[in-house]
Amino acid sequence: MSSHDRYAIPAGSDWTVSAGAENVYALDYEDTRPDLLNLYRKGKNLQWDSESRIDWSQDLDPENPEGLPDESIPIFSWDGFSKLTREEKAKVRHHFQAWQISQFLHGEQGALLCTAKIVQTVPGIDAKFYAATQVIDEARHVETYSRLLHEKFELAYPVNQYLKTLLDQTLSDTRWDMTYLGMQILVEGLALAAFQLIRDGAQNPLAASVNAYVMQDEARHVAFGRLALRDYYPQLSDAERDEREEFVVEACYLMRDRFLAEEVWAELGLPVKECMAHMEGSEFMANFRSYLFSRIVPNVKAIGLWGPRIQAAYADMGVLGFAEVNAEELQAHDENVALEFDERAQDVEATIAAAADG
Repeated sequence: MSSHDRYAIPAGSDWTVSAGAENVYALDYEDTRPDLLNLYRKGKNLQWDSESRIDWSQDLDPENPEGLPDESIPIFSWDGFSKLTREEKAKVRHHFQAWQISQFLHGEQGALLCTAKIVQTVPGIDAKFYAATQVIDEARHVETYSRLLHEKFELAYPVNQYLKTLLDQTLSDTRWDMTYLGMQILVEGLALAAFQLIRDGAQNPLAASVNAYVMQDEARHVAFGRLALRDYYPQLSDAERDEREEFVVEACYLMRDRFLAEEVWAELGLPVKECMAHMEGSEFMANFRSYLFSRIVPNVKAIGLWGPRIQAAYADMGVLGFAEVNAEELQAHDENVALEFDERAQDVEATIAAAADG
């Protein structure tokens, strides 16, 4: 079956982005940074296979695939949601969760393309080494989310037009650091926060484990961007740094204000303008959108893009306080949580084996 048969709405055709970047050969094979080499070693050692690490025999509940509370639905506190029938609410859960996972899937393919581009364009051999490990990470993530949607949800949504815009901007810029900035810091940072909400809130073990394992990789990817850019950005002129800060501000407002799933509400026959208006004024949505920047703000500060424009924008969004978050501690926590999921799976297998022997 084609993916187009799974899409709730027509997805259109494949699209192309002209990158126009120059391939850079790094001829100094010993000019390396210990932090990046350590990350590269970790990237090699922590490769995994979704076929064997994830228990795909587990099913999803048709009425609530990921086992998430209804409070996670952006229109939950809208009066119209409470008036829906049980069947209609189940359909909202199914479609919204499928839409969200679909955006993860499309974003992961964007990350795959961006990281392949980084291998070609970044000047340092140590960065090329690590980026090569991330290419296989991203391919695995695309494989994993695609399988989750096709086999378990049996439903998917096309790429959101605003995510597509951000991916196009990131891929089309010929400067290697802009690919890092758009993908490793912004898109991956936002994704980490969204993944965490599912990992920590989902009652379905399959949905929770998928996001936990992807997060284990993504935490390294964001660290990769942080390590590479914090060394490079101090070398920029004021004009060059200002241009990058402007890009960050525009991208952050785009991510905060535009990913409102209007295509889902339209597909379900709900009043789109009313749903959107509710989401704009909802206290839950304000808190949710602020939380999404918990993984972005500390890393933007860490790479040295912390001028008045950035700080004013984050103050306006109500997320400036996230600047004090320790990004390295978050990375370590994400890695440990994934290992805990492995331990739980092993405990379940041991219990089943013991019962069979008994």
